[in-house]
Amino acid sequence: MVMKLVTSNKKRGTKTSSFGTSGRMNHDSTAFYTSKLYESLPKEEKVEYVENRVPPESLNRILQRSAESMDELPDSSVHLMVTSPPYNVGKEYDEDLTLENYREFLKRVWREVHRVLVPGGRACINVANLGRKPYIPLHAFIVEDMIELGFLMRGEVIWDKASSAGSSTAWGSWKSASNPTLRDVHEYILIFSKNTFGRKNPLKRENTISRDEFLKLTKSIWTFPSESARKIGHPAPFPVELPYRTIQLYTFEGDVVLDPFMGSGQTAIAAIKSKRNYVGYEIDCEYAKLADNRVKEFQLEFNSPNLSDFTDT
Repeated sequence: MVMKLVTSNKKRGTKTSSFGTSGRMNHDSTAFYTSKLYESLPKEEKVEYVENRVPPESLNRILQRSAESMDELPDSSVHLMVTSPPYNVGKEYDEDLTLENYREFLKRVWREVHRVLVPGGRACINVANLGRKPYIPLHAFIVEDMIELGFLMRGEVIWDKASSAGSSTAWGSWKSASNPTLRDVHEYILIFSKNTFGRKNPLKRENTISRDEFLKLTKSIWTFPSESARKIGHPAPFPVELPYRTIQLYTFEGDVVLDPFMGSGQTAIAAIKSKRNYVGYEIDCEYAKLADNRVKEFQLEFNSPNLSDFTDT
């Protein structure tokens, strides 16, 4: 009797090892995630997926009030939160809070964000670190507070702004080791999710991200220029490109995007551009009006037919 040796082209899965692994084919990382390193961190939860509707009177609106209480939004009604919080550094809209009080203020907002996100919904926070004497690692404090509130951290993006960095001369001691100072040309986008790492899509909404976008946006360094405060009319606007990228990566068409610090309306514009819905909060009356006007102008341009639509072919 002749025995035939049957070979399979199926690749074996990889496992976490002492030396790491270059591949990720059916990768089994159980040993790593059950190690003591992860003992004290929030765990993924088995929860029923719930998605409630945002009332029509609050959808696609910028609400002029504090996001510390988002009573207009039901539990589990938002798919993505993307924002850049006020930095408490003396801008005209800032309050002069202690670091502890500032963190408590933000935590009241993040707690509401956690409530209104659907299971698996994501929170993306754009933040820069502050000062030099000493340096305030604001991103580290926000990570600590979000984990304390039960968010699962998914990663962080380094936003490389070097191409638009100004000609600052804040070098400290020029060409001397006595006191040189680093110039930040980056900011962070901190990424978290609620309850679970994945997000269900029971309504079968469409993905709109292209192959090339996906490959580009799943890398942890994003390079694009910052936005001109003078051009926008707000002292600290982030570019539309920032929320647009998070919306493309983390939401489906028709989802709801929240910005609890709407500022000049950039997140709302990115949502409209991506065919998503939005809800914004902005406590400053003048900036709420600015955001509303900018959103209306963009909607007119976005919905206006092109000349080619009227040209015979």
